[in-house]
Amino acid sequence: MRESEGEEQALYVLAAATGMRISEALALEGKHFINNGRTIEVQQQVDRETPRIVSYLKTEAASRQIDLCPNVAEYLRTFIDGKNGLLFQARNGTPCLHNNLEQRWLTPRLQTMGIDEKGMGFHAFRRFRKTWLRGKRCQEDINNFWMGHKPQTMSELYSRMDEELEQRLHEAEIVDVGFDVRVNCSKCSKVSSVPELDVAA
Repeated sequence: MRESEGEEQALYVLAAATGMRISEALALEGKHFINNGRTIEVQQQVDRETPRIVSYLKTEAASRQIDLCPNVAEYLRTFIDGKNGLLFQARNGTPCLHNNLEQRWLTPRLQTMGIDEKGMGFHAFRRFRKTWLRGKRCQEDINNFWMGHKPQTMSELYSRMDEELEQRLHEAEIVDVGFDVRVNCSKCSKVSSVPELDVAA
C-alpha cells in the first residue's frame, strides 16, 4: 500500500470514528493523542482558506477531548508511529486543505463506488458518527461533549461527565464505531469494512 493510500484510509477511519470536523482532523499531531492513544485532544484546526494551523476553533464547545474504542485507538497508534508533526500534511510540510483532499481522494472514491451524491463531502462522516451514537443510546452529555456540541438542557449543562474519563472510555468501548477496523501491518493496510454514510442526516 502506498503511503498516500494509508493516509487516506486513516483519515476516513478517524473521521468516522470520532465525528471530528475535517478542519480539526487535519490539524492533529501525535501529541494530541493521550491516555495511550485512547483520547484525542482537540485544540486547533486548519484555516479554511489557507494552509495554516490556527488555535481558534469553530465554537467554544469545540475545544474538547474525544475518546476512542480500543480497536480504533490501536489502529491510529500504528498509523501515528514514526510520524512527526502533523499526521496529514502536504509534501512541503504545510497542512492539507480539505477541499484538495476531497477532490483528490474522497470524490473519486465515491464515484467509483457509485454513491457520489450531493452532500457526500467530509461532513458526511460527522453526520454518520452522530447518528451512530444516538442509535446506540450513547449518554447525551458524553455524545455532545465528543461532538463539540453545546449542552442544550439544564441536565446536560449541570452534568460533569466530561470530567469522568473512566466513564467516557467505558462508553466509547460500549458504543464502538459501526464498522470493522483491523490492524494488519505496520501501516494499517486493512480496514475490512467502512460505514455507509448518511447524507440526509
